[in-house]
Amino acid sequence: MTLALLVAVLVVVLVALGLFVFGLRRRLIQRSGGTFDCSVRWNLPETPDPSGKGWVYGVARYNGDRINWFRVFSYAPRPRRSLERSAIEVVARRAPEGEEELALLSDAVVLACMHGSVRLELAMSDDALTGFLAWLEAAPPGQRVNVA
Repeated sequence: MTLALLVAVLVVVLVALGLFVFGLRRRLIQRSGGTFDCSVRWNLPETPDPSGKGWVYGVARYNGDRINWFRVFSYAPRPRRSLERSAIEVVARRAPEGEEELALLSDAVVLACMHGSVRLELAMSDDALTGFLAWLEAAPPGQRVNVA
């Protein structure tokens, strides 16, 4: 009986510790400011896929001429992806379609982008979109910027 109780207490403590670490990581990412919720789909095919598959929820943070993207459900302290401002090209903007509405946050706007030769989509709120496009357009002189 005491062994079962000890195991149950240990499981509860480990779950609480795991949740605490998730919260602490998110707090550390947001500590320096300039963060926004941003879902991402990488390496898209040429034809659009409104099935809602492939979206990964995350947090993006501005860092000079880069955007660092972190998965929300991860313990990794480093960003999963890093996008350089000079390599981002916004191709199109659209509202979520079909099952994407269920996979994304309720007020999301989807941006079809190119990062070098990689096709990707970013989904963010209207407010985050305004900040993102302003950040792209505020590139230093001499950098090309293409914002659809």
